[in-house]
Amino acid sequence: MPTPAAPTRAPRRALALALALALTFSALALAALTGCAGTSAAGPGAAARPAAAPDRVEPLSPAPLPALPVTVPSADGRQVTVTSAERVVPLTGSLNEIVQTLGLGPQVVARDITATFEQAAQLPVVTRGHDVSAESVLSLRPTLVLAETTSGPAEAIRQIRDAGIPLLVVAPAKSLEDVPKRIGTVAGALGVKDAGVQLNQRTAERIAAARKGIPADAAGKKPRVAFLYLRGTASVYLMGGADSGAAPLLEAAGAVDTGKESGLGKDFTPITSEALAAAAPDAILVMSKGLESVGGTDGLVKIPGVAQTPAGLDRRVVTVDDGVLLNYGPRTDQVLSSLISQLYGKA
Repeated sequence: MPTPAAPTRAPRRALALALALALTFSALALAALTGCAGTSAAGPGAAARPAAAPDRVEPLSPAPLPALPVTVPSADGRQVTVTSAERVVPLTGSLNEIVQTLGLGPQVVARDITATFEQAAQLPVVTRGHDVSAESVLSLRPTLVLAETTSGPAEAIRQIRDAGIPLLVVAPAKSLEDVPKRIGTVAGALGVKDAGVQLNQRTAERIAAARKGIPADAAGKKPRVAFLYLRGTASVYLMGGADSGAAPLLEAAGAVDTGKESGLGKDFTPITSEALAAAAPDAILVMSKGLESVGGTDGLVKIPGVAQTPAGLDRRVVTVDDGVLLNYGPRTDQVLSSLISQLYGKA
């Protein structure tokens, strides 16, 4: 994305927008954007929350052996030759998750601040969203750096390349259809193409299984959900539009993204009472840290316009951890399972 602490594509664009707004209000240290199951509880009108699962990835086993060298296309138009996967530095949490899940976690030597899952949590942080530290990256002597089109600043990316380090840029994910593309791209660069095929098959099967949790009669009245990006410490209150990254997830969960339906074409737009009233969501989707930043559900309904929506009146809030919501990767099935469980309960 998403990671905003994955991601963005929407999460990255959200993070950039939030940072810019935060500077305007003179206060924000963004942590992770886009962990798997919903956490914070909503009010009495909300569905029962699933118990929080451990924040960890599930690597393939046995771990694959890279077949290198390989030359692969980069999303910025370059051809990148990779000769070693011994020391990998993914510059986003989403890319870190893919490398780790492919079974090459021991070769990952650094992380972005959005990589909060257990296997990566103790790695040194070399980038915070769009703030890549070239010096920190180079000090770890990487043999491959994985970036996204939103990684930056450009000077840092150029400095890493000028040092002779292979740096592959991966296109951001905006929908479920992008999941296999990203996994395949990363697997190809690491010289474990077959592992990428295996992980894509596992991921597709799990996503399909998760979607079976949608009640058969849900199509009769799809839940209407507004995705809000919140950072209360900086008075950042945004509503997701068609490009936020949440719409494909909500649609896959059998719901309607009210921001997209309302014609919000951008990724995020400042919340207004009028826009929320027009959207009339039955539920509000927020990232767990965002909900925490406004004081939980009690604070959320105090945001102008929220209390007047059906979601606000019912205190119906759906939460998913920041570090995974918009990642579009090997744990997207868990995101869908959490959304479906919270939206439909035992229906």
